[in-house]
Order: sequence, then C-alpha cells, then structure tokens
Amino acid sequence: MHGLSFKRKPLLQNESFVQCGEKGAFMNTDLMFSSKSNEWETPQELFDKLDNEFNFTLDVCASEENAKVDTFHTIETDGLTSNWQGHTCFMNPPYGREIGKWIKKAYEESRKKETTVVCLIPSRTDTKYFHDYCLKGEIRFLRGRLLFRQNGIEPTKDQRAPFPSMIVIFK
Repeated sequence: MHGLSFKRKPLLQNESFVQCGEKGAFMNTDLMFSSKSNEWETPQELFDKLDNEFNFTLDVCASEENAKVDTFHTIETDGLTSNWQGHTCFMNPPYGREIGKWIKKAYEESRKKETTVVCLIPSRTDTKYFHDYCLKGEIRFLRGRLLFRQNGIEPTKDQRAPFPSMIVIFK
C-alpha cells in the first residue's frame, strides 16, 4: 500500500492502536472507529481566538463543566429545540450520529435576524450534512489535529483527535 506498513500494537489494556510506517505515529483506532465518546471539549486557545473575532453570546452545546460563554444550553435545556435568534452562537456539537441535526439547526437559526453561528466540527466532507448545509457557510479547515479535553482530562500531545476539524460559519 504505497510503501506503508501497518502494525497493530496494544499500548493500553482494551485499546487498539495502528502504527503507520516503520517510524510512524500510533493512532487509537478504538476511539476513531467507535462512539465511545461524542463530547470533545473545545481547546481554550482556539475558542479564545474565535471569541475575539465573533464575541459569542451563547454556547449552544455545553455542560456546566465546559461552557465557554456565560449563557449556554445543556442537555437539559436542549439547544436543538430552543431559539438562538439575536445571538452570536458558538457550537461544538456532540460528534455522534446526531451531528447532522445540529448542523441543520445551526444553518436554520443563522437565517434569522441578527444571528450568527460558528461551528467547530469534524472535517467530514463526505457527509450529507456537509453538502446540504456546510457548503452554504464559510468553511475554515484547521491545520493538524486538535487536542480536545475529554471527561475533564487534559490530553497529552500524543492524544490528538483521530479526525481533522473545521470551522463552519453561518451568517
């Protein structure tokens, strides 16, 4: 396969890793190909850069522990069914099977008066939601892989996201 060799090497109990090439990096394939977690806390440095540009007034997908804006929606207050009109929204949605519903909601809310939605999502250009909605916004592909906190645990440099990310801006 183009001169690359792949070897499986378990580094931690109950996890599978694939090494790419002789000196290549290891990837956690259990996380990459599973739905073990769909919550990826936004890296603070990235959020701060976006907030400096957009001045967010609402975090539409948050928890008490990871909210980035004083006004936010949690699972209990359900951002999918609430009105975002008049806000500059930050959205880092759950990355599971429901992500398409969040992207559709972001696009629809952005059509309302004085509403902007900035989305941090996996760069999955082969999905229906990408073609149906993301292409209608401004897309900024992020270089490299982000380091997300999960479950309040700080990542190490070798625990980068198993996917590339992008910012989609709906105005």
